[in-house]
Amino acid sequence: MTIPGNIQKYLANYSVGDRWNIVSESFDEIDNVVVIPALAESGHIFKTLASLSKNPRAELSRTLVVCVINNGDADNVPANELADNQYTLKVLDNREQPPVLFNSVRQSGLRIAYVDVSSPGLEMPDKIAGVGLARKIGMDLALGIFNYEKDCPKLLFSLDADTLVEHNYLSAVRNSFEKEKTTSSVIAFAHQDADFADEQAAICCYEIFLRYYVLGLRRAGSPYAFHSIGSTMVCTAGGYVAVRGMNRRRAGEDFYFLDKLAKIDRMGRINTTTLHPSPRPSRRVPFGTGKRIISFAEGKENDYSLYNPRSFMVLKEWLEYMSSCRDMDPETILAHAGDIHPSLELFLRERRFGEVWPRLVTNSSDEAHLHNHFSRWFDGFKTFKLIRHLTNNGLPPVDMFTALKQLMEMTEKELPFEVKPGFVPPLRDQMKILDYLRKIDR
Repeated sequence: MTIPGNIQKYLANYSVGDRWNIVSESFDEIDNVVVIPALAESGHIFKTLASLSKNPRAELSRTLVVCVINNGDADNVPANELADNQYTLKVLDNREQPPVLFNSVRQSGLRIAYVDVSSPGLEMPDKIAGVGLARKIGMDLALGIFNYEKDCPKLLFSLDADTLVEHNYLSAVRNSFEKEKTTSSVIAFAHQDADFADEQAAICCYEIFLRYYVLGLRRAGSPYAFHSIGSTMVCTAGGYVAVRGMNRRRAGEDFYFLDKLAKIDRMGRINTTTLHPSPRPSRRVPFGTGKRIISFAEGKENDYSLYNPRSFMVLKEWLEYMSSCRDMDPETILAHAGDIHPSLELFLRERRFGEVWPRLVTNSSDEAHLHNHFSRWFDGFKTFKLIRHLTNNGLPPVDMFTALKQLMEMTEKELPFEVKPGFVPPLRDQMKILDYLRKIDR
């Protein structure tokens, strides 16, 4: 099989190399690869595989699910996690009796492979061990097994071991990429319900926070108005190598990966299927869903507060102003930024905008190229940093349901019912608000 030149170049210069291998019965006719990193996930990964197995057989036949069973150096990993990983590897390799639900998975036609990043000599180096490297290992290795002779997008799906998919997951993603011709997309999501009321309250609060932020960015007209959740990411093989692949971060790898992809092409949004991430607490990473659930339960943060809605209006005015500034000098632009909000000017000066802008203009042949270069410079990370900067400098957080009401008014929408300022409604009403946000997010 001939591998395209851009893929070969990436594999030669930026891949994880040949230390690890995909173990599979065959690699015939692969157009989709679903990469699932797993560290001590035997209690969840087989349920995830079972949900995948309910997809149409025609899609299963062209799809390989690659489970990257990973951990760092054995001396620094709890014994129970190592044992769990070894058990999962044995089940996947047919050397251990599988859970009962896995029998139907075997009969479904789902093609399952694994990468052993757990056994002695195959572990990840401790300094970079984490979900970022695990995703990268699976995705890098996938590049070598696609059927490039078939004329259709070669898709890399990123999934988590505790995330459930719907029966049309594979077909909905495939149809979207073939119709929209995008390089990357994010899939709609809704967290699974938690087993306990306090955890349900925590995940509801966190998901409202996530959706509020993206809705705010969308109102501002930001090209980075999409969710950054690892299990929702899909990209083409070409897009993957164009941004030099997945990063090796222990946390936030999804945010930075999507940020890079959004700079080379518009980010697609797939709303014809829904992913269901887990609401479980976790201390494995310093931020994200699991950590947020624990912080909520321990009362360490005021979770019922959101970024000030005015922050998104500052961002909106800034982005609109910058759409027609080609002939303006940096000081004029910075002065206008100060008129929008003094903290915006301070933020830009701290990031040396006065030096950056002339370079962007010089390297742009026309207004469209300048706008593209500016959007790459003022990316999703700088956007997030600006919102945080405004929060700490003049636009403090607002209680959650007041902020939601104000943002809805800015977008000419209304919450499903009135909520008193500073009042936290019962969980059942919070869930109604969350369901409403899920609907308008589509």
